[in-house]
Amino acid sequence: MARQPTAVMTGGGGAGGAREITPANGTLGVMLVGLGAVSTTFIAGVENVRRGRALPIGSLSQMATIRLGKRTDKRAPKIKEFVPLADLKDLVFTAWDPIPDDAFTAAVKAGVLDPHEHLEPIKAFLQGIKPMPAVFDQYYVKRLQGTNVKQGKNKRELAEQLRQDIRAFKQSAGVDRIVMLLCGTTNLREISLFPMNQRAEDLLMGAPSEVTPKQLRELHIRLNLPQT
Repeated sequence: MARQPTAVMTGGGGAGGAREITPANGTLGVMLVGLGAVSTTFIAGVENVRRGRALPIGSLSQMATIRLGKRTDKRAPKIKEFVPLADLKDLVFTAWDPIPDDAFTAAVKAGVLDPHEHLEPIKAFLQGIKPMPAVFDQYYVKRLQGTNVKQGKNKRELAEQLRQDIRAFKQSAGVDRIVMLLCGTTNLREISLFPMNQRAEDLLMGAPSEVTPKQLRELHIRLNLPQT
């Protein structure tokens, strides 16, 4: 039986080795597409942790560790101590949603968190997060009647309105960086970014394709291929 190809990482110090990661300084704007159960649980959880009312149990960025070196080295710092991540205190939230409910009302309706223990103490904060009008198409969402929606002649015009929302939020909230989280759907098939044919080929991107020697060098990967 022929030996299977293996990949070996060869990165290290020197010109093509270690890479410096820019520190996550300043505030981080978090723009949520959808203000339902997932988003409100995320927002309320962060705020409860920031106020010292809860621990970030289950949070990869806050609680998880990463092993450095051999197991016997016993070096396992928290990920947030090893990688320059944004601090929870630096997060600023906003959202789009076709339903006009603020984050507190949406969280109560979702029923994920205990209203008295997790929501009432931060009610004013959650009520201050009101969703911006969303891009909404009844064709894709048959059972939802959106009332907090954008109006436009075509998709390009709607896209420009979203771009303006991003610019306005960055300026009004004074954030230094922005991330966007898609929390408005539970069906990934409806939002496939790279549609493939039956042979798992992306004809638009021409993928998969042969990896060039130059690409392997850039990633510091050496292939040990079986002899033919």
